[in-house]
This record gives sequence, structure tokens and C-alpha cells, in this order.
Amino acid sequence: MSPYRFGNGNVVVNGLIWQGAEIHVADGRIAALSPLRGMDGDAIDLDGGWLMPGFVDTQVNGGGGTLFNDDPSVDGIARIAAAHAVFGTTAFLPTLISDRPDRIAQALAASDAAIAAGIAGVVGIHIEGPCLSARRKGIHDAAHFRRLDAEMVALLTRPHRGVVMVTLAPECADAGAIAALVAAGVRVSAGHTDLGYAEARAAFGAGVTGVTHLFNAMPPLHHREPGIAGAALDDPRPWCGLIVDGVHVSPAMLRIAIRARGLERMMLVTDAMPSVGAIEKDFVLQGRQIRVADGKALYDDGTLAGADLDMASAVANSVGMLGLRGETASALASTNPAAFLGLDRERGTLAPGFRADWVRLDRDFRPCGTWIEGKRAA
Repeated sequence: MSPYRFGNGNVVVNGLIWQGAEIHVADGRIAALSPLRGMDGDAIDLDGGWLMPGFVDTQVNGGGGTLFNDDPSVDGIARIAAAHAVFGTTAFLPTLISDRPDRIAQALAASDAAIAAGIAGVVGIHIEGPCLSARRKGIHDAAHFRRLDAEMVALLTRPHRGVVMVTLAPECADAGAIAALVAAGVRVSAGHTDLGYAEARAAFGAGVTGVTHLFNAMPPLHHREPGIAGAALDDPRPWCGLIVDGVHVSPAMLRIAIRARGLERMMLVTDAMPSVGAIEKDFVLQGRQIRVADGKALYDDGTLAGADLDMASAVANSVGMLGLRGETASALASTNPAAFLGLDRERGTLAPGFRADWVRLDRDFRPCGTWIEGKRAA
């Protein structure tokens, strides 16, 4: 295969910026990578734009008009994957919002089948709920809520292809249940929880390695009781997902969090709904009409229903709203989430031996093209 050449821009390589790069691909992986200085005849002119590792998104509820809860199938996952590839996402977890055990089983099987079928981008599944706190339910239907008991553990720990991530409220788990998930290789993240600071620190010590959409669906940061948000900022262990859309969290609060915590275990998530990549933005979520306008997905009582956010926009917002450098935003969208999922030896970085996944963005971080395993995907 002829090498890919990109010049006259910003190529993110291990946190550094190259002005251009020559990338050789073999069998879907980067065989060789070297700087390209200047432009030659067949180089793609980045025109001051960017070439970044493909984005990795751990929380994708839907896209392209498809909600995963409504269509937990290979075809449904493929439509979601295609919608997000347009915006630079080359690896993602289709995410199931709290639902019945039989629908959870169906979603797990669909993820396995999608990976087996070679659907580009799907690397596992994220089950968000149903073991959540009714006090912090957000848009989730509390009728589906239950404890993380032996039955749920058995369902979630069956052998699966790819990564299995579970968001739960630790206070809704039976003794030893979280340990059983962790022992089976499940990534456990705390979310939609009412945990206080001390309880959250204990959960991090018990195997909870993530915090789902930091600040949302959890107690607010308070000077006498910092809660789980404060624990996440004070404890270096958990990985924290950030929704950077200017709606879910004030940009000022995100800037404060980054200054307090640093960037090492922060990662961008979209919490994307079917509106992303769809012409018709409004959708129905478990019988409730959700209106989407001005970047907000809202139920009629004002509750946020996920996000109308793609990963390229999250990167652009991280630069524009949070003041991050482009290469730093790239790490939050690629390198860090790949590491959280345990995929950092093959994804999230432009380097020899890694999958040939990358996204081209213009100088304003708008997507111009996506390559998965060295092939143009969008």
C-alpha cells in the first residue's frame, strides 16, 4: 500500500506536534511513521489543520437516528458507528441506558455479534444502569432500577468479546458484587449515585475505576461534604468522563476540575443520543418525547436526556471553552479513554504497531475525514 502523506499542519504524535507525517500501513496497522517536512506532490495539505489519533468514546447511546436501547442489534450498532465515524470516532462502546435484564442480555449479544462481524469501531459495550440511585436518576426510568445482586452479576460477567463497562451506583450493590465484576474483567464506573466523599473513596479502593460524566447525576461539590465529585478530584485513581458541551457542566467548573486534578486520567465522552448525525433531531426515549435544539436534548420537564454532542465538537470545545492545546484535547479524546479501556497498546496513539486509525480536522477542529485500519471510513 502506498504511504499516506500529510503536510502543512499539526500531526499529533505521542503528545508532540509534527508539521507533517508519512504513514505506512500494513494489515490495518501503522507499519512505519516518520516526519514529513514541507509538501511534496502527493501529500495531503492539512492547511494548518490537524491529524489526530482516532477518537475513542466510552459512552455512545445512539447516533444517526438510532437509539441503542431501541435497536440492540448488529445493524443498529453499525448505523451508530457510521454516524460517529463522520466525526472522527474510530472506537466506541454502544451504551445501553437502564433497561430490563432481557434487553441487557440482547445488547450484550449484539455487541459480541457486531465485533465478530467486523463492524468498524465497536470495541465492546457500556451498560449504564439499572443499578442506580433513584435520587440521581436523571433521564433514566427508575422502574428498571434494581440492586447489583447475584443475578445481575451473572448476566454481566458472562464471557464476552471486547470490553464490558458498567456504570452503577456503588450504594446499590450487594457486598462483594463489585469485586465479582472486577474479577471478571468488567470496567466498573460510578455514576447516577448519591455517594459522599468517604464512601466514594472506599468504592475507588474496592475496584471502581471510573466516574461517569463527572458532576452530572451526583451530589454537587460542597465545602463541608465534597461528595463523589470532590473525591474524584482528590483521589488520583479513578478515570473521569467529561461532557464538554457547555450545557452539562459549566466550562468554569471543568477548568477548575482540570486545574485541581490534572489531565492524566481525564477523558472526553459524548453521551451522544440519536440526534448526532441525524437530520431529524428529536427522538423518543423509552416512551418520552425528547426535544433537541441549540445543542440540548431535553425532556419536557427540563431534564437533560444525554447530549447532542459528537467527539470532534468535544475536542473543539475543549480548546475553545477550556483553553486546552489541541494536542492536549487529542489525548483526552483518544489516548486517555483507550488507556481506561485497556486498549492503549493498539489504539489512541499514532505509532508503529498501533491500529491505523486517525482523523483529519481543519484548523477550527471540524472533521474532514476519518480512517479506520488505514481505510477511509468517512
